[in-house]
Amino acid sequence: QLQVAESGGGLVQSGGSLRLSCSASGFTLDRYTIGWFRQAPGKEREGVSCIREYDDNTKFADSVKGRFTISRDNAKNTVYLQMNSLKPEDTAVYYCAASPNPVYLGFLEYEYRYWGRGTQVTVSS
Repeated sequence: QLQVAESGGGLVQSGGSLRLSCSASGFTLDRYTIGWFRQAPGKEREGVSCIREYDDNTKFADSVKGRFTISRDNAKNTVYLQMNSLKPEDTAVYYCAASPNPVYLGFLEYEYRYWGRGTQVTVSS
């Protein structure tokens, strides 16, 4: 069964850092564009960051630029979302997703085929 799973969420104080991991079973992530999304209570899910399979180009939502980075570790079949200078408004369930489109770089959810169940990130003020 092909699936992705997130880990690394938790409770952190404002200004702190967390690193989320996205791992896969049944396929290798380096052949997919990987996106990170989040959904805060009462809000729609939004794109946070993505890394393209074709050239590892990256994209970030304006709200996280300069604070979040995304990277791959192909040897571990894992994609990381490093989150620094966290703010209470970053509180959400974070999801990773895999797109088979090697040249896609964006946050259109229909482009992503495999989705994890999410990991909770809570930032206290």
